[in-house]
Amino acid sequence: MATYQTKPLACDPSRLNGLSEKLIVSHYENNYGGAVKRLNAICDQLASLDPAGAPVFVINGLKREQLIAMNSMILHELYFDGLGDGGNPGAVLSDAIKRDFGSFDRWRSEFVAMGKALGGGSGWVLLTYSSRDGQLVNQWAADHTHAMAGATPILALDMFEHSYHMDYGAKAAAYVDAFMENINWTNVTRRFGQCAQR
Repeated sequence: MATYQTKPLACDPSRLNGLSEKLIVSHYENNYGGAVKRLNAICDQLASLDPAGAPVFVINGLKREQLIAMNSMILHELYFDGLGDGGNPGAVLSDAIKRDFGSFDRWRSEFVAMGKALGGGSGWVLLTYSSRDGQLVNQWAADHTHAMAGATPILALDMFEHSYHMDYGAKAAAYVDAFMENINWTNVTRRFGQCAQR
């Protein structure tokens, strides 16, 4: 089985506005790093398991936990990769957002509202490219096991409390606003281009 490694932190936490370096580093080390460690431990357990003789509840439990840990790892990598220089989406992504949402402001309004609606709970807001429909959609994910089949997220907003509580306490809405000001549109545009070419 594969052994997963933590990727280097994709953003410079000292250069983000409204998100402290302490928050970002803690999130990266504890939550993302923890997901990678958990995934490796689960994979080790699966590798040593006799699937033919193991009780079904053991197999089901390990495979469920593997999915949760793997998606947590992947979505955290996407989250940190989406933070950085602010700016604006490239022309191709901007045109796709306008096509699929009516306008950039309409996309932003929906994405922000979804994040704020998850405040005090847990989950993710994902800007996702659906290869089935060839379009972008804002996707709600209550936890790490919800994903749109045949689709690829290109921007992830982490709404679990660990992503904002250190800086904002219960003020999740203020965290969402800060996140929106720190989107690394260069990286989001690159990921969109990779999806749209498939």
